[in-house]
Amino acid sequence: MKPEFIRNFSIIAHIDHGKSTLADQLLLKSGAITTREFQEQLLDDLDVERERGITVKARAVAIDYNYNGETYQLNFIDTPGHVDFHYEVSRSLAACEGALLVVDAFQGVQAQTVANAYAAIEADLEIIPVVNKIDLPVTRIDEVLEEVENIIGLDSSEAIQVSAKQGIGIEDCIEAIIKKIPAPKGNPEAPLKALVFDSKYDPFRGVVTYVRIVEGTLRKGDRIRFMRKKSVQDANEIGQFRPNMTACQSLGPGQAGYIITGEKVVGNISVGDTVTLQGEQAADPLPGYKSPKQMVYCGMYPIDSKDFEKLRDELERMSLNDASFSFIPETSDALGFGFRCGFLGMLHMEIIQQRLEREADVGLIQTAPNVTYELKLKSGEVVKLDNPADVPDSGQIEEFREPIARVTFILPASNIGSVMQLCADRRGEYKNTEYLGTDRAQLSYELPLAEIIYDMHDKLKSITRGYGTMDYEVIGFRDSDLVKLDILVKGMLVEALAQVVHRSTSERRGRATVKKLKEEIPKHQFEVALQAAIGARVIARETISALRKNVTAKCYGGDITRKRKLLEKQKEGKKRMKQFGQVEIPQKAFLSVLEAGKDG
Repeated sequence: MKPEFIRNFSIIAHIDHGKSTLADQLLLKSGAITTREFQEQLLDDLDVERERGITVKARAVAIDYNYNGETYQLNFIDTPGHVDFHYEVSRSLAACEGALLVVDAFQGVQAQTVANAYAAIEADLEIIPVVNKIDLPVTRIDEVLEEVENIIGLDSSEAIQVSAKQGIGIEDCIEAIIKKIPAPKGNPEAPLKALVFDSKYDPFRGVVTYVRIVEGTLRKGDRIRFMRKKSVQDANEIGQFRPNMTACQSLGPGQAGYIITGEKVVGNISVGDTVTLQGEQAADPLPGYKSPKQMVYCGMYPIDSKDFEKLRDELERMSLNDASFSFIPETSDALGFGFRCGFLGMLHMEIIQQRLEREADVGLIQTAPNVTYELKLKSGEVVKLDNPADVPDSGQIEEFREPIARVTFILPASNIGSVMQLCADRRGEYKNTEYLGTDRAQLSYELPLAEIIYDMHDKLKSITRGYGTMDYEVIGFRDSDLVKLDILVKGMLVEALAQVVHRSTSERRGRATVKKLKEEIPKHQFEVALQAAIGARVIARETISALRKNVTAKCYGGDITRKRKLLEKQKEGKKRMKQFGQVEIPQKAFLSVLEAGKDG
């Protein structure tokens, strides 16, 4: 197809503003699916997406639409809305020339609306504002249009009003896409350059690579080369998503589709790579993508040690499908062999864990999550740490730096005081307040990332009765008075329970942690001491008393010496158990560290 009849665009918005529903309607109106096939969240094919009602993976789809006697091919990408999956959005924008910015007709411009709009502006895309949910019984359309103009700086007169649920205004939306979004550039006769923007593993067909053709033409059967990994393959099948995988004979400039080569080695294909022809190779690869920075880490260990290799294979396949996830092997005295996994945020971590347990059927023990820290040692060396167990002795540390995030809240003006108090309690540094209307305000703070990731979003929703939203961006590391909090169980250091905390909250966190552990660790036949320590100083202690058996139950009446003899015998046995007994720590105990952080 000629490039002038192709339009590539992303659908971007805040969470729950109707991106996936609009995508479903575009498929229906173009005839890509029939009314019988139509269902809500058609493109959200992961179980976890359907259960939670959110998009986790961006999905690319090609549809044909007849307009003024010409057939146009519209390639669109339905993107996630949550801040943890912003990397998916940025990758999608790099493969497009335009974007539909969807705004809820009642909620208006929210934190992620602003973040996604700025990302599209930075990518130099043509942005079409779309006000969705105009069929709601209560709307604020005029105020929302004003917000689009004042907050984001887009011309609100060009905004299209639609109801994705009722199918109202969808044709106007498609017409605006054809008229306003520029056609892709690219010479079909030039050497092939195709950007790998995603991939997944199919157990029967191997790695399925998703590409956007930038220059040249890719044909079925071509001998292709991945420029970064230097692997050479045959394009056994090429095709497009309509919305299911549909084979075709060729892909030209501006088109997005997939390549199946039969490659079974997951590591030979990476997101951001450039695909070219082996015979007539392109001179330079495409710029690709900036590597995502994982900010939240946790340990993942198989419950059954025999599943270690299975877990490694599944993590490799997961990292192929999700380039923002990383893992390296690690060992723990308490948990055995496992992996240290990196994520973009807490929701990202929960999604990966659920997918591993459901899709791969691997039983996991997950340690409490923590953020990445930066240490400046007295030797002058600067090191990054993602595991609290690796923190060296305090005598070697000159500066202990924690990641700082710039947080933007959009909330009702009546809740400003409560949110400012919440930020102050979490060591936040106030930046500014802007009023977006008579009853809405934008509040900016700089906060330690560790104080945000656990439950900041939940607390914000609670304070603002669901009307507050937040977006954050990590801006760097800052020196702070941090200490390593060790947890000892029966005198033994449990590395998997170690955490980094601010000195001002260390005693409270220590007490809360050992208290939670006491509730989760079952009684043994000997006394178990739980201690929280900073260096050599114990700051909190709880004791789990021994499980007692009534050994004198069979003695009734008679001389007291018989009872004393039995009790002494029991005491000796308990002493021996205490010396050699091993404490069993259940999975819930490792996550109780997180609960203790929330309580604190």
